[in-house]
Amino acid sequence: MGEKPHINLVFIGHVDHGKSTLVGRLLLDSGSISPHLIEKYRKEATERGKPGFEFAYVMDGLKEERERGVTIDVAHKRFDTDKYYFTIIDAPGHRDFVKNMITGTSQADAGVLVVAGPEGIMAQTKEHLWLAKVLGVGQLIIAINKMDATSSPYDEKVFQKVSGELKKMLPMVGYRPDTVTIVPVSALKGDNVAGPSENIGWAEGTFLKSLDSLKPPQPLDNMPLRLPVQDVYNITGVGAVPVGRIETGMLRPGDKVSIVPSRRYGGVVGEVRSIEMHHEMVDEAHVGDNVGFNLRGIGKKDIRRGDVAGPIDNPPSVAKKFKAQVMVINHPNVITEGYTPVFHAHTCQIACRFSKLLARLDPRTGAVAEENPDFLKTGQAAIVEITPTRPMVIEEQQKVKQLSSFAIRDMGQTVAAGVCIKILEKLET
Repeated sequence: MGEKPHINLVFIGHVDHGKSTLVGRLLLDSGSISPHLIEKYRKEATERGKPGFEFAYVMDGLKEERERGVTIDVAHKRFDTDKYYFTIIDAPGHRDFVKNMITGTSQADAGVLVVAGPEGIMAQTKEHLWLAKVLGVGQLIIAINKMDATSSPYDEKVFQKVSGELKKMLPMVGYRPDTVTIVPVSALKGDNVAGPSENIGWAEGTFLKSLDSLKPPQPLDNMPLRLPVQDVYNITGVGAVPVGRIETGMLRPGDKVSIVPSRRYGGVVGEVRSIEMHHEMVDEAHVGDNVGFNLRGIGKKDIRRGDVAGPIDNPPSVAKKFKAQVMVINHPNVITEGYTPVFHAHTCQIACRFSKLLARLDPRTGAVAEENPDFLKTGQAAIVEITPTRPMVIEEQQKVKQLSSFAIRDMGQTVAAGVCIKILEKLET
């Protein structure tokens, strides 16, 4: 598993633009799943009156698997190219997407934004772009899908029109257009996904080829361990097995780790007995690995989702108050001091209060536009002081970028996103 560099890849985009179908097609055409499985799903989909949903069923099956919690690589699927091995992070459905992307997938190394050619840019397209950028997805590929369904099938003019609109939008969000590859595809028909297509002969390269142009993440093994807990299983004969993805540092059997804030708030300490990845025991685990690890001295009731494991001599930071830079993406009214929505950071979900609005920023330049504003509204960026309702692990962006970002949800939607720039008050662990 260590021969090829590893990249975590998240698929994002407006609902019904074909994310799951593109993932299913990619897995089939790269040999990661067998054709007979797709044939089985095709029959099922047709019987249910949903022809064309056979590829989406590939990821829907993973979703059920994830909800049952039977495997350690819960919401992930591996596939290989000649150059890399990828872990695909499934982000099905708009509402699920936001929670999944933020709780456990916000540190994806790269993202694929799927935009349907016939519909073009939609409201959620822009929201997902904002989220991807704020949450640290530095590399982006855009797949313009459903090229078979444009008014004149496989029309290059439709591709150019949607591409042009996207290139105007990318700088507004913070992506440089010259670093983003835009590829035309038909996920349902298989055109230009894994191989070239006569129907899209004008395309400059395939979707699969564009994935090989991505760069693997820089090694973060020399940083202190940060491993957010995604879930905790109690396995008979083994004991408590926390599961999560290593964001920085590395983990070996015999390591002593501190898990904070834990149910006791002061944190708990345990020794790593064993580590499992992709159903195999491993001697060490590195950044990006999704692992389950058994701990001596810690029970299932001691820890929970949202806790973070780190070295006992350099434990994760537990904030009682912090300063953050936020971007208001979509709020129906205004945000004022005292507003207390739910913050989603790594794997935790905690209600946090906007205790002070320190400054409103010009989103294009980052300069202060107004000191101590009375309120914030959609499209505005600001520096704010945040007070969690209970201690939460968050790191300063300059120190551990991988655990500094968060999204803010309220009323069933993402209203803002941001990063921690300074911890003002720590819980001593």
